Amino acid sequence: MSDAEPLLDRLQNWYAQQCNGDREHEWGVKIDTLDNPGWTVSIDLEETDLEERDYPRQEINRATQDRVCAWITGKTFHATCGPGNLTEALTLFRTWATTIAP
Repeated sequence: MSDAEPLLDRLQNWYAQQCNGDREHEWGVKIDTLDNPGWTVSIDLEETDLEERDYPRQEINRATQDRVCAWITGKTFHATCGPGNLTEALTLFRTWATTIAP
């Protein structure tokens, strides 16, 4: 995957690479809306190369509706963000997922 690959294409490709006939029945990717308003993202890392990797919690608060928070709980990457920050939240995941762990 190149860095120029569009963000959603990269997420789709990552998800497809994780599918093995069983994993996708229990774990996946969820993107939903929040009522404050904003977005929530959950990406299950169980049975992936990322499941044991650390992710430092990130909180970016520029304004009430211009914010991104990302963290891992258990084996799930979570992000919440403002209504115009979904791309930024998914980019945080992409950057982390494609960076070689130390």
